[in-house]
Amino acid sequence: MDKVPMTPEGHKRLEEELRRLKSEDRPKVIRAIAEARAHGDLSENAEYHAAKEKQAFIEGRIAELEDKTSRAEIINPVSMAGSTNVKFGATVKILDEDTEDESVFQIVGADESDIENGRISVTSPMARALIGKEAGDQIEVNAPSGSRFYEVMSVEYV
Repeated sequence: MDKVPMTPEGHKRLEEELRRLKSEDRPKVIRAIAEARAHGDLSENAEYHAAKEKQAFIEGRIAELEDKTSRAEIINPVSMAGSTNVKFGATVKILDEDTEDESVFQIVGADESDIENGRISVTSPMARALIGKEAGDQIEVNAPSGSRFYEVMSVEYV
């Protein structure tokens, strides 16, 4: 079984989602199914079928979250303070060599990625290109629009 890397914050969010699904969403859908059953003929009962679909989704998500949290390898970026090269959890400032635009990203687990908040998945092309690099290094990222070139400006663990 492969470990699933995640930050402490990401693990906490998955645990909270799992708790909510089990203690709130699952009981709601069970009540909705019971209520829909009370209406009689299930073969043409849209409410019943919708509730069963939602139940299947919830149960699938619970299984997925239980699997990921059980295989979680929680990596606290602060524990790597002082490291100069890019690893999981690093906050990296890069400079686009074509546009001179600066961007800041934190490299996080796949379930934590949120590009709008500067959190990119460790499996993304950008993160894969950054891993192992240091401030001053140049990277090439193959994007759908073609290759893009960046310079690593800084690497921090916060």
